[in-house]
Amino acid sequence: MKQYLKLLDTICREGVVRGDRTGTGTKGIFGYQMRFDLSEGFPLVTTKKLFLKGVIYELLWFLRGDTNIKYLVDNGVHIWDSDAFRYYNELCIKHGVLPVDMETFLSAVGIESPIDGYRFGDLNNVYGYQWRSWPMGDGGTIDQIKKVIDTIKTNPNSRRMIVSAWNVADVDSMALPPCHTMFQFFVAEGKLSCQLYQRSGDTFLGVPFNIASYALLTMMIAKECGLEAGEFIHTLGDAHLYLNHLEQAEEQLSREPRRLPKMHLNPAVESIFDYKYEDFTLEGYDPHPAIKAPLSF
Repeated sequence: MKQYLKLLDTICREGVVRGDRTGTGTKGIFGYQMRFDLSEGFPLVTTKKLFLKGVIYELLWFLRGDTNIKYLVDNGVHIWDSDAFRYYNELCIKHGVLPVDMETFLSAVGIESPIDGYRFGDLNNVYGYQWRSWPMGDGGTIDQIKKVIDTIKTNPNSRRMIVSAWNVADVDSMALPPCHTMFQFFVAEGKLSCQLYQRSGDTFLGVPFNIASYALLTMMIAKECGLEAGEFIHTLGDAHLYLNHLEQAEEQLSREPRRLPKMHLNPAVESIFDYKYEDFTLEGYDPHPAIKAPLSF
């Protein structure tokens, strides 16, 4: 993962300090690209331990087309809790409803709330909805994931194998506008590659997560389409470190990266939509200890 460490180093050395919506402040750069050859190993950060369980369950959640955090909470993954709770409180203010506390909120996810049309834990039309049910003007929907897989199988030379999460009509009503906004596939010499454009990257906390998630997605789709996994290319717009993560970034940069692990997919699973958490096996992951860092929202 030297590519990732180079990004951290570039931001630390060359980044510009700017304000942000959270009030924390960031140091960042604009426009950066990393390339990961998936034949060399699974691109999981080794200079700190990464929450792989969260990566896998979140990806499966996206692929379900789900936009309520119940599936994540039921499986012990709480990476979306704060965004869901913040969005709920915003709706309470808008509708004049007295909010419950976080513990009560999480115990009620998936249940209808006093707010008309809102279930506790809803996030509105975030990633999973856009990936699997992009709305059409005639009232229908487009399953972008299914469509792109069908195209890879039937017309692998296509330059239109794109999935977008940035639906301009929905952005302002989402609990969190998509950070990873668009990805495109490319087939050559029996290999499937994927390039992601990410408009905004929290480089310490989020970007390692995104790298692992899209590398895994590429492997899953490649397997279904009878291809080898090629490259994952990660293109970032606003790549930043929150100012309260600079010390943790420097600690990572002081650590020597270790050998990349191998990710194995259950060969019995034929469709990308049929995977379960147990169908993924990571071999040889020996990271440095986790580095605690404050969250920035």
